[in-house]
Amino acid sequence: MSTWKIITLQDSASPLMEQLMFFHDHTMLILIIITVLVSQMLVGMIFNKFIHRYLLEGQLIELIWTILPATTLILIALPSLRILYIMDEVNNPIISIKSIGHQWYWSYEYPDYKNLSFDSYMIPTNELKLSNFRLLETDTRMVIPFMTQIRLIVTSADVIHSWTIPSLGLKIDGTPGRLNQINFSINRTGIFYGQCSEICGANHSFMPIVIESISPSLFLKWLLTTNN
Repeated sequence: MSTWKIITLQDSASPLMEQLMFFHDHTMLILIIITVLVSQMLVGMIFNKFIHRYLLEGQLIELIWTILPATTLILIALPSLRILYIMDEVNNPIISIKSIGHQWYWSYEYPDYKNLSFDSYMIPTNELKLSNFRLLETDTRMVIPFMTQIRLIVTSADVIHSWTIPSLGLKIDGTPGRLNQINFSINRTGIFYGQCSEICGANHSFMPIVIESISPSLFLKWLLTTNN
């Protein structure tokens, strides 16, 4: 999760977030190269005392400054489209989970397991333990097994919400009357925090999201204890 010292992206916890970070680095490298080249040209033009009063056209340079930007855009567009298709693909999910946004909490349903469902509320500040994070902890966490394909279906019961976990590269809108889905998997165990990323009213800042990633065997035990 992010802390006050971190100014970069959160550590990746899913293959999707790894691809997004690679794309970020790839794009930033291209932008830095363009910025350095343009800056060098501008400085050269400012301090250059030579002029060409009769220069009317330069077909070669015009051809170069048409082809180079087009090539640059292609180098950015192809990885971007690849990641977009990866995010939209939902192939053979092992577990389906439905998340419903409310003002101002989330509720979760596990339709594959006897319609297990529960609400997830933020823990008030005066009830926090020393190990808890303020404004991020919930009384009930969304529990999933790691290294497992998960299909998340997101909707809303009232206004537009947005279910977001930055370290997993997930951000999906919960729209009333509409079901949005996304496919993801977590490649390690841990606890991952997120918040609603769509302004949804007065208590928009007080509906956090907490995912607990555990081993498949512990996940089955959790299902048994929760259903009972």
